[in-house]
Amino acid sequence: MSNSAIVTIVFAVLALVGLVLFLYLLSFFKTWLKSWLASATVGFTTLVAMRLRQVPYGIVVDAKITAVKAGIDLGEAELEAHYLAGGSLIPTVQAIIAAKKAGISLDWERACAIDLATKGSGKSVVEAVRTSVDPKVIDCPSQEARKNSIDGVAKDGIQVKVRARVTVRTNLDRFVGGAKEETIVARVGEGIVSTIGSADSYKKVLESPDSISKVVLARGLDVGTAFEILSIDIADVDVGQNVGATLQEAQAEANKNMAQAQAEIRRAAAVALEQEMKAKVEEMRAKVVEAEAQVPLAMAEAFRSGNLGIMDYYKMKNIESDTGMRDSISKSSGEES
Repeated sequence: MSNSAIVTIVFAVLALVGLVLFLYLLSFFKTWLKSWLASATVGFTTLVAMRLRQVPYGIVVDAKITAVKAGIDLGEAELEAHYLAGGSLIPTVQAIIAAKKAGISLDWERACAIDLATKGSGKSVVEAVRTSVDPKVIDCPSQEARKNSIDGVAKDGIQVKVRARVTVRTNLDRFVGGAKEETIVARVGEGIVSTIGSADSYKKVLESPDSISKVVLARGLDVGTAFEILSIDIADVDVGQNVGATLQEAQAEANKNMAQAQAEIRRAAAVALEQEMKAKVEEMRAKVVEAEAQVPLAMAEAFRSGNLGIMDYYKMKNIESDTGMRDSISKSSGEES
């Protein structure tokens, strides 16, 4: 093969490689041109590196353009790092812009932390910032709860049903690691129940329902949460059951059942004692019969030993006959009278 042929092949290979490289870089040209025209230039090498790291460079460039147009200085390295951490770039940048427009201090690091904290909760960092600017209302109890009211019992035993609305504002300084809406609802519900329970009568609750909100609001229920409670408004107050009377009725029924059980125990003991006495009576009668059976034997022994004569025996029989006659006369006279 001649030198000219080798040179031709080398130039052909280099041209092919150059064409492939040109086409590859051409795929980044539109994105680079868009960033350059928006004064948020991202170099070709940076775009290629993000492509190799499987980072959607188009989203990174769009986020940087959005930030630059809002006057926020963000580098593509910060944006890429947040994406690799699992964050959402565009919403995070929009949240910083919204906070800046509202005069709220929110830097990139804290915005990223809030964005990562809202992952999986159905919320977003943009919503957190908007709630900080425009307070939101939380129903207590929530609409997803099985019960549509918070029930408390006053000291007079009457149940009071309350529905409240809590106005909250996001506290961005406590958002990361702070408790969310469920904790606010639970704390407010607990405060309402305890406030109703401390009332002497349900009438006082009905006369001044705002006293509930004042007492609950003074407890500082937003401590450790991601929100700041602005107000607690009582939306509805209803009278429920007479729980005290129901409990007294149940206690009376229980006392009655206990008394009946004790009476049945005493009756069973009396029946057992009666049967025991009857057994003792029969036992005594058996002893009497046994003793009477010894009399003829004793008389026979007296005859044999000579201690009892025939005349003595007849006298005893006469006495028994007289005694039997007197008994029969007394019985007949008693029946006639």
